Amino acid sequence: MGKNLIEKILEAHLVSGQIRQGETLAVSIDQTLMHDATGTMAALEFEALSIPRVRTKLSVVYVDHNTLQLGFENADDHLYLQSFAAKYGLHFSRPGNGICHQVHLERFAVPGQILLGADSHTPTCGGMGMLAVGVGGLDVALAMAGEPFYIQVPKVVAVKLIGQRPPWVSAKDIVLEMLRRLTVKGGVMKAFEYGGPGVKSLTVPERATIANMGAELGATTSIFPSDEKTLAFLKAQRREKDWIPLSPDPDATYDEILEIDLARLEPLIAQPHSPDRVCPVREVEGLRVDQIAIGSCTNSSYQDLMTVASILKGRTIPPHVSLVISPGSRQVLKMLALKGALSDLLESGARILESTCGPCIGMGQAPCTNGVSLRTFNRNFQGRSGTESARVYLVSPEVAAASALKGVISDPRRLGRPPSIDLPEVYPVEDNMVIPPLSPERGAEIETVRGPNIKPVPLRKSLPRELRGRILVKVSDNVTTDDIIPAGARVLPLRSNIPAISEYVFERLDPSFARRAKEFGGGFIVAGHNYGQGSSREHAALCPMFLGVQAVIAKSFARIHLANLINFGILPLIFNEEGDYQVLEQGDEIEIDVGDLSDKVTLINLTKDKKIFLIPLLNERERILVRHGGALPFVKEKRF
Repeated sequence: MGKNLIEKILEAHLVSGQIRQGETLAVSIDQTLMHDATGTMAALEFEALSIPRVRTKLSVVYVDHNTLQLGFENADDHLYLQSFAAKYGLHFSRPGNGICHQVHLERFAVPGQILLGADSHTPTCGGMGMLAVGVGGLDVALAMAGEPFYIQVPKVVAVKLIGQRPPWVSAKDIVLEMLRRLTVKGGVMKAFEYGGPGVKSLTVPERATIANMGAELGATTSIFPSDEKTLAFLKAQRREKDWIPLSPDPDATYDEILEIDLARLEPLIAQPHSPDRVCPVREVEGLRVDQIAIGSCTNSSYQDLMTVASILKGRTIPPHVSLVISPGSRQVLKMLALKGALSDLLESGARILESTCGPCIGMGQAPCTNGVSLRTFNRNFQGRSGTESARVYLVSPEVAAASALKGVISDPRRLGRPPSIDLPEVYPVEDNMVIPPLSPERGAEIETVRGPNIKPVPLRKSLPRELRGRILVKVSDNVTTDDIIPAGARVLPLRSNIPAISEYVFERLDPSFARRAKEFGGGFIVAGHNYGQGSSREHAALCPMFLGVQAVIAKSFARIHLANLINFGILPLIFNEEGDYQVLEQGDEIEIDVGDLSDKVTLINLTKDKKIFLIPLLNERERILVRHGGALPFVKEKRF
């Protein structure tokens, strides 16, 4: 029986286990990435393991998130990460070099390898034929230490692209169509493998856009074959030595098959406040727009921004529109300048921001009160932009540019013929903004630099056999990690200080949560379906752990957040019966006999004198981790 792409790469990296859907495998890791929003904690976690040097083929730390320096905290984190990279053998991408996923695609991604990234949009490199998986920072720290990564084999869904795209239909529209069909929960415990004749029409940057937003489906990863388009991109980046052909066997089998007829697509838009609230642009056309932001790791490639520049060339945006553009990398910015496109953008009235994540994570450019903001980003959760009342829509660069010209949401098909952008045969490659690793001898002499805001990683004690306390909060479906720990310029600088950032847990949904958790000495969280969707930020587990949260009881969990809860010793439990969610309310005092965690556990609601059963979402290895208080205490004990 033939193998699909996921099976081939897993097989080549298999350490233990059997490649069967639902089974947990241990696999070796080739590459890791982290950035300045996740990297400080991951680095501190790595240092806690007392390993002298990273043991991966390649590890990179990027400064691309917290570059807005309103105080000393972000600058101190950057100094720490630079010294950490020098000491332990990582590449360091300096601020201004670009967004981690764009730069990694350009300079480091290798077909057939496995990449772990402390960011949920790591699957971007699946556009290069890489098995790229977003995880929490602790999993990256363990991989850098040479530990295998444990992955539950997902269902592999073949997405067959057929037909030809009509004019003005972009790669963004393909992934928005996926979200329209499947919703933000539709990819949980699945991997999407793109194939069919339509794939040949997609460049590597376009494939990366689709793989990037697979994270919004909740998918483990998304992947494309490594073919002649991949080779052409790598040649242009002067990295053709990294290319290997990689495709599924002709008789490969899949758990599901999904077909998208590209010829039937049209420009799409995701309405507030979820990436799956998708409809055709024509259905909301004419709505006045206050702000347009183009960029992010989803749509900031040379191809994307040259398209925008071609649309805006010789025209001026209306006075009421604020247009900001974030090039994905310094390479992209340089090429725009060489082609004259940078001048076209500036003359249209656009403002050019740093080559960073910027507005996508609420790091500046918050919209006006009640403002309508069109963004080429991947997420539009309420409040993520920095303005609670803003209405954020997700669109392609083509829709963004057309709407910028008109001042209202506009279907780009009204502009006539679309611009034709050819990818260059050779990109201007300059890696002088990436500091390569020092030799082990020189690295050993480096001392990491820790500013006063950088605090040690808190550790949890081992799990007792009986848990007792209050339900601190009860939340509904699709609670995001943004809801648990906010993004934005106010909170992100505290990422390396768990005591300080923990004060903001559930600030948007329940501002008194942190105070109550400390008052009651910890407790429990009750949630609906897909708890913890969105960003991979492990702080959404680490901070509740610091506040004494012992378990989260939910209808279902998002993949990365579930792993993060286990990594930090918080017990993840799901309801045995759907209706049992109604039995628990905020303030109830409960008791859970956790037993050996291999079967159902009993919860007694002492306030209501009711008993229900819960199911621990743990395999044998994860039961050991939770019993030890999490992965870090367990691995430290194992090594010493």
